[in-house]
Amino acid sequence: MLDKLVEIEKKYDDLTTLLSDPKVISAQSDFQKYSKEHADLNTIVERIRDYKKLLSDMADAEELLKSGDGDMKELAQAELDELKKRKPLIEEELKIMLLPVDPRDQKNVILEIRAGTGGEEAALFAASLFRMYSKYAESRRWKIEIINMNATGLGGIKEVVASIQGKGAYSRLKYESGTHRVQRVPATEASGRIHTSAATVAVLPEAEDVDIKVEEKDLRIDTFCASGPGGQGVNTTYSAVRIVHVPTGLIVQCQDERSQIKNKDKAMKVLRSRLYEIEMERQEKERAQQRKSQVGSGDRSERIRTYNYPQNRVTDHRIGLTLHKLEQTLEGDLDEVIDSLITYYNTERLKEL
Repeated sequence: MLDKLVEIEKKYDDLTTLLSDPKVISAQSDFQKYSKEHADLNTIVERIRDYKKLLSDMADAEELLKSGDGDMKELAQAELDELKKRKPLIEEELKIMLLPVDPRDQKNVILEIRAGTGGEEAALFAASLFRMYSKYAESRRWKIEIINMNATGLGGIKEVVASIQGKGAYSRLKYESGTHRVQRVPATEASGRIHTSAATVAVLPEAEDVDIKVEEKDLRIDTFCASGPGGQGVNTTYSAVRIVHVPTGLIVQCQDERSQIKNKDKAMKVLRSRLYEIEMERQEKERAQQRKSQVGSGDRSERIRTYNYPQNRVTDHRIGLTLHKLEQTLEGDLDEVIDSLITYYNTERLKEL
């Protein structure tokens, strides 16, 4: 690990020198590229320097223990004990920072939520989940944009597809894929019985043209009149778009915009992302015995989280985390859950390495 840390710090210093070179500064493309590399390394280099200082302080304390006397030895021993406690914590942080970066982490997200078992109650729960993720996106200053929504008459959602754009969106949301379950007493339940309903969440990294090439000949594009709210243009213009990807049978549609061109662009964004996810899953399956704990592998059937209203409880079953703050969670306060998931899966990756 130490060799790798030395290599990273040297690269950082070399980039610092490069960024002060007038030739690089004048070449905008080079300057931007090196600036990004430099910024990406900044956090780990700061931690490397903290670690080096800690090792130096430990050496000084050990030297004092050998040469000092009386009170000085006592102080040196106390400092050394404190430094020894901090050392494994910093080493663990550095190991996690050295883990291979998921190239998809900085991508935008295509979020898909579908009501599962439970009828209208499931649709209402799907709407609550969409509101939760919308609030979370808002708290992180990400932009969320509905691509397609199939709402019910009672305020529920049968299905919603949305785009979330913002720095690190996929890295924060990628562990949300799976089946979410709700336990509560529906307003229509006279006997006060608790019902269990479910909704599925899929989080896909938004694919760009460079990630996945879609051939025009492989597409069948249909246009139709939009339905639902939308003013005078609804049911009078063929603005809604449905795209069928013939080789895979994937179907996507968008009717959120009044413009057929904009609807087609949004639908293509979803299609590329789904095809990208299929390709990434194929590659992952080919890798030898990919870690069993991988989330977002395409298996959406596994129950990952329960939202229990009577107990004011949210439980993530993958990591055994239980929080008694249901209302705050559904209002978009997701950082504690997401941070715990990231820590858990990074630790699992470390074990395998």
